[in-house]
Amino acid sequence: MIGRFLEFSVVTPDIRASLEFYDRLGFSEAEVGEAWAHPYAVLTDGRICLGLHQEPTFASSTTFVRPNLLRHVDRLEESGLELEFRRLGNDVFNEIGWLDPSGHLIRLLEARTFSPGKRSTIHTSMCGYFIEIALPSPNVETAKRHWERIGFVGMDEPDAVLPHVSCTSDTVDVGLYDPAHLREPTLLFEVANFSESVARLREAGFTPNLNLPAPLRHADAAMLTAPEGTFILLGGPGSWSSATAL
Repeated sequence: MIGRFLEFSVVTPDIRASLEFYDRLGFSEAEVGEAWAHPYAVLTDGRICLGLHQEPTFASSTTFVRPNLLRHVDRLEESGLELEFRRLGNDVFNEIGWLDPSGHLIRLLEARTFSPGKRSTIHTSMCGYFIEIALPSPNVETAKRHWERIGFVGMDEPDAVLPHVSCTSDTVDVGLYDPAHLREPTLLFEVANFSESVARLREAGFTPNLNLPAPLRHADAAMLTAPEGTFILLGGPGSWSSATAL
């Protein structure tokens, strides 16, 4: 219903610093178009695309693409969505946006803003295998119903190290977490060997934060913070699923 995932859009005050950070982590830069007037770049590891927007008035969002957006808007509103904004017309780049029940912006564009990369999902970054976009959600069940309404499939993970609801789709997964565990939107990754991965990060000049929420203090987990403030959470094998919870 919502379309295909495009990027996790974040605002950066210094796009060069953010680019350098992700480049050192092993992300690749994609070729961007001219949809945005502000400085814009996209980094990818083959699974997650991160859009960097150097424009303070731009709102961070989970961003999707839906062709023929003009014809799709009425259907979305009829389903009960209340749009925060709509920019539609022959002389603008068509986009709409709304908030999920937890206040996270979902943006829907009519066309891609960068060219699909050829990077294989096999060649991961130093962060490992991308799992999901994790969103703090004060009322997980209400948020789950919203994401299901726009085409995701919600699955409860009550026995995971961080209990959550995993909302899956063909193009991206979104996790809904207790704000006591994750206070800000976070990118979750899984590494094959946690100790080796942390050692590699330190050798490359990164300083993983091991001062984590209580449920993660005895787990294989570490946090990185990008220059623009994006949180990146790394865990060992099976860290984010119920099947192998500690």
